[in-house]
Amino acid sequence: MEYTNLSKQIEFIKEVDKLKYILRKTKLFNSDRNENDAEHSWHLALMALVLAGHANVEVDLLKVIKMLLIHDIVEIDAGDTFIYDNQKSHTNTEEERKAAQRIFGLLPDQQATELIAIWEEFEEQQTDEAKFARAMDRLEPLLQNTSNKGGTWNEFGVNYEKVYTKKQVIQQGSTVIWQYAEQLINESVEKGILTK
Repeated sequence: MEYTNLSKQIEFIKEVDKLKYILRKTKLFNSDRNENDAEHSWHLALMALVLAGHANVEVDLLKVIKMLLIHDIVEIDAGDTFIYDNQKSHTNTEEERKAAQRIFGLLPDQQATELIAIWEEFEEQQTDEAKFARAMDRLEPLLQNTSNKGGTWNEFGVNYEKVYTKKQVIQQGSTVIWQYAEQLINESVEKGILTK
């Protein structure tokens, strides 16, 4: 029996296990332990499943979940870039594109092509699915930082303007969730856990 495709798929599965070792700057809810990329991706997928009814328009939920499960796989090679990093842009880079080609390229051609296209769609932020997926990606760290009394905002000197600017993209995927997020941001200033 021919196992070529299965062997490629197993190699991909083994490779993406490395995502569990990529630490993010944000910490788990009410915790001092850094979240890893695998935990982050799983949490976002579950958030999308629960919150999809708040999307600005009806979205293809399976596609959104696929985006969220794979969006950070490139960080196996490229590493995690902190959203508030002043030195390196948080936008898609050539380094990430090479990582996508290498990692998804472990899969059989048809699957590799599909997942690269979904990853690119998320990065380009033009479709309703990508916009809602990005809303989830920006909401989770906000919830984490508010649960940790400012968390990485305090740790790295991030102010209100930076947080507000980065989080505003949430409204492109969900105005309802953005209203909630905006309220959290403003309450964070009132509580003294985010500086103006």
